[in-house]
Amino acid sequence: MTRRLYIYEHCPFCVKARMIFGLKDVPVELVWLLNDNEADPIRMIGRKLLPILEEDGRFMGESMDIVAHVDAMGEPALVGETNPAIAAWISSVSGPLYRLMLPRVACAPFPEFETTGARAYFVRKKEASTGMFAPYLESGTEQLAELNNQLPSLVSLIRSPDAVNGTLSTDDIHLFAVLHSLSVVEGVVYPPEVEAYRQMMSRLSNVPLMDAQAA
Repeated sequence: MTRRLYIYEHCPFCVKARMIFGLKDVPVELVWLLNDNEADPIRMIGRKLLPILEEDGRFMGESMDIVAHVDAMGEPALVGETNPAIAAWISSVSGPLYRLMLPRVACAPFPEFETTGARAYFVRKKEASTGMFAPYLESGTEQLAELNNQLPSLVSLIRSPDAVNGTLSTDDIHLFAVLHSLSVVEGVVYPPEVEAYRQMMSRLSNVPLMDAQAA
């Protein structure tokens, strides 16, 4: 079977879809699209949205639908129960995280920004919802302090470095995607338990963190 996953490197939803292939060791060809490429996603699923899974000419969008589809192949990997406290923690950091993450992503050397037009497209679209990027690049100390204040509260929720609730679950998909986004922000202080978890999940899922691009 020909299996391709169309993604952006920075995208947390794409990270979620990528993770399940790594966790289950299911082969997939990764295809990075330029951020201003509207035609291909619209042709595949009717709208400009990634990730998209292609299997023998059939297309599927929505990250968690892809996760469920792949996890149903053979023995499921995500069999653990979920913890509402994980979702609450993710919600508590989402505001400052994306205000800091998006401007830094826009400056990073990712495949989706290989052309000036693709990078400009991303900036234009995201600034329309977040406001100008410049203030968060020049002085985001308040948001960074908020994130660093929230990270210790995650420690008590991590039961194991290789599964936040002790057994792999969809909580791991959602939580690692957030920590992956956080990895592009310089100055984040990870408690040892959080650091161990994000490094282990990166290895298990075969999804590299963005530490090298942190700014």
